[in-house]
Amino acid sequence: MHHTALARKHRPRQFTELVGQQHVSATIRSAVEGGRVAHAYLFCGPRGVGKTTAARLLAMALNCESAQDGEPCGECASCQRIWAGQASLDVVEIDAASHRGVDDARDLRERAMYAPSDEHRFKVYIVDEAHMLTREAWNALLKILEEPPPRVIFVFATTEPQKIRNTAAPVLSRCQRFDFRRVPVSEIVERLREVVGREGVNAEDAALISIARRAEGGVRDALSLLDQVLSLGERVEVDEVRRMLGLVDEERYLDLMSFVSNRDRAAIFPFVRALLDDGYDASEFVRGLAETLRTLLILRAGPESASLEILPESRERFAEMAARFEEVDLLRLLVAVTDFEARGGLGRSGHERVQLEVLLLRLVAMDSTVELQALLEAAGADPPPRPDTKGSSGERIEPEVGPRSETRPAPGSRSASASPAPRKTRPRPKSEPPPAAEATGARTSPGGTGTALRDVWKEVLEGTTGLGGGQALALRGVRPVEVDGQVLVLEVPPGLRADLEAFLSDVARSGAFRGTLATRLGQDADAFSIRLDENRRTERFTARNTRQQRVDEMVALDPALRDAVEKLDLTLKE
Repeated sequence: MHHTALARKHRPRQFTELVGQQHVSATIRSAVEGGRVAHAYLFCGPRGVGKTTAARLLAMALNCESAQDGEPCGECASCQRIWAGQASLDVVEIDAASHRGVDDARDLRERAMYAPSDEHRFKVYIVDEAHMLTREAWNALLKILEEPPPRVIFVFATTEPQKIRNTAAPVLSRCQRFDFRRVPVSEIVERLREVVGREGVNAEDAALISIARRAEGGVRDALSLLDQVLSLGERVEVDEVRRMLGLVDEERYLDLMSFVSNRDRAAIFPFVRALLDDGYDASEFVRGLAETLRTLLILRAGPESASLEILPESRERFAEMAARFEEVDLLRLLVAVTDFEARGGLGRSGHERVQLEVLLLRLVAMDSTVELQALLEAAGADPPPRPDTKGSSGERIEPEVGPRSETRPAPGSRSASASPAPRKTRPRPKSEPPPAAEATGARTSPGGTGTALRDVWKEVLEGTTGLGGGQALALRGVRPVEVDGQVLVLEVPPGLRADLEAFLSDVARSGAFRGTLATRLGQDADAFSIRLDENRRTERFTARNTRQQRVDEMVALDPALRDAVEKLDLTLKE
């Protein structure tokens, strides 16, 4: 008993039936109607989105006996023969994967020189998998592509246009290129509903959505999967679809997200054991987990978003689960899962169960975030005021926003990640003398008013002229620590000490810099001196040290945050 696959049986017969490629079908239909058909086309896009079908429709429209408005009738003898892919004198389909050599290209070129079978018809050559042609084959076709015989059309279809660019870049300028896109799930579902209606089959919406998601934007793949499901019976049910395709049901993902929310590490091991014992594929589970996290993130960010692909009956359960997470937490979980999937660890590892358990344990142990305002309220401190977006004169003021920081609590307490609220600061004029606590001989530390000392150091460096590039670079590499009496103490990284000693001992070169620095620190220029610290342990200047320095400066500038850190015994991380 002969059975025609659904992907062939329900292939579109007109441009209006082409699913998800309206930008291509409308343009080509208008070109046919207006007599402005190009001599060569390049159709690019993923598999199963309609590239070869569009090429056949173009050939049908050009050779149809009763075409109207650029659309083929789909019923005449010529349309039927082209639609079915049967032999035709004027429409030739070539598989470049098996005819990729220069001899095949020369044969194609010679055949194209013959006129069509009728003066009103066109010869159309459809070359599928065109990226498989060799460089020599493309070179043999270049001339005929540039100056083709009358009423000859070439259509090249490929899934990898970058290979054509690398192999035969001149071809691209001789073709009109159309990029086919992946078809949205909603449009694939509508197409599946239409097909099952023609077939007289009952289908659940949840089952069709599962098939459409698994097709990954390909209508042909979706029809092939539907054909596979229909082999089980005359009804398409979600349980049968999930069992056949190896899809994990939504309840398992919701259970997992409940474990993540409750930080239940112990539940991960029996969860993974039950998942694998039931025969589910770990890679398919990870893919479904990414889709679940994406759905939760969309519900948290914008519940009415058009990108939400979920059944109405499941919406409430997913919304309740999404409300248990912050938006940034869902984003971090999604990033962790997609990174794991991109590395392909499950495919290469011989310990699939262990790899999956490690991933899920990482998700459960991942720190959550809280707002800084809630953190300060918990510590009993007044939250920072919200800045005005406009000044008194109506001019917009851009608030200064500090970097986001993650806080890690002491053992037993819940961790927090917070970013300091923006606040306006009035810049101090350079001519204004520094406060006594910053400019006197009192000892300062990097965690306290040492921040102001570093600001003074930076201002003097930027404001002093005549410093050479090497001198300025060396001075920026040191760290001012404290003012001990009339002595400024500097921490010097390895490798810079000799250059700095030579520079500071040369009065002609460093006199202006030392005088300006003494004035800004409120010191007597004659008694003021600079000491390169030998007793301190000089840390290497790494990215980690630099981040920690910025965190320390942020705490020093925000008293409320500093009080919260001290009361709750928190450790800030950028």
